[in-house]
Amino acid sequence: MTGGLDWVKPGMCIGVKLNLCSARKPEHAATTHPVMAAELTKLLVERGAEVILGDSPGEPFTPAMLKLVYNTTGVRLCEEAGGKLNDNFSHHTVTFPKGKSVKQFEYCSWLSECDAIISFCKLKSHGLMGMTAAVKNLYGVIPGTMKSEYHFMHRDPADFADLLIDLNEYVKPVLCLCDAVEIMEGNGPTQGTPRHLGLLIAGKSSYEMDRLCAAILNIPEDEIPYITAARRRGFLSAAGTADYALEAAKYGIDDFVRSGATAGWFSPADGDKFVKKLLKKGLYVLMRSKPEPDDSCTACGHCVRGCPAKAIDIVKGKARIDRRKCVRCFCCQEFCPSGAMKVKRSLVARLASK
Repeated sequence: MTGGLDWVKPGMCIGVKLNLCSARKPEHAATTHPVMAAELTKLLVERGAEVILGDSPGEPFTPAMLKLVYNTTGVRLCEEAGGKLNDNFSHHTVTFPKGKSVKQFEYCSWLSECDAIISFCKLKSHGLMGMTAAVKNLYGVIPGTMKSEYHFMHRDPADFADLLIDLNEYVKPVLCLCDAVEIMEGNGPTQGTPRHLGLLIAGKSSYEMDRLCAAILNIPEDEIPYITAARRRGFLSAAGTADYALEAAKYGIDDFVRSGATAGWFSPADGDKFVKKLLKKGLYVLMRSKPEPDDSCTACGHCVRGCPAKAIDIVKGKARIDRRKCVRCFCCQEFCPSGAMKVKRSLVARLASK
């Protein structure tokens, strides 16, 4: 395990940032599996560490909501293993002068109590970023419904990707683990279809881990905006997925069902000349995906309450999206409790893939 846990010293307080994005049972493959989290907890406790595990889902960051998430996801197993589930629901503003997309942000206070952070993510498809694993996992350091506000402020995929990089650079997890035993494909990251892959991936770099995950899923790096951003900012080598060709050939799959998110290549990048930026912007407008409710919409209003752009209303028993206001953050798709909100690819994107 990339040097194992030899760095753990007795008396350390170690925070384990899980993916507990919603109150979903383990078999749905939306969250870090509780058995794996509990086994990690045992290893850390055996080394004399105090272990705090937690996350901040996109729902209100409150004791009642987290109790529901803890109970449903099964992570109470970690308490039996000697760990503690986070019960500090405060947050504070931190500054990060080195940030590219954000110089300060709201930060869950429980993470500041820890001497080291381990990021234990889940491998899934994602409506906005195409894939979620280690890098996207740290978006959970922003408390609760404030995530929607940051989506609204950083509505461009390239800008949001840089925000994710900034968060990773601030937190700097000591170890990254990825639960890729039962992954999620399709309408991820909460309402997709579980699929067996059978892997536990470990690494010191969240960027390299996600590069490996993309290779295993046969997704080109340029189609994951935050991998593109990490490479542009010098956090990845220039070699590309060729470094992981052997692992991808041994463990990879060729038919992973993606969410339909637009390729990150179409977002303008630093160094692009004006004409290239203009061309990319035009292609992005034509190719970008959008959230769209299907006939299974129950008009529960969850998407209305969670939309940062206030672009959704319930009309005649179904969610209706005002396209003039929609910023395509896919918060509605991610947290729709019935899975009725889907990522819909544009006609141009569908024709281009034929």
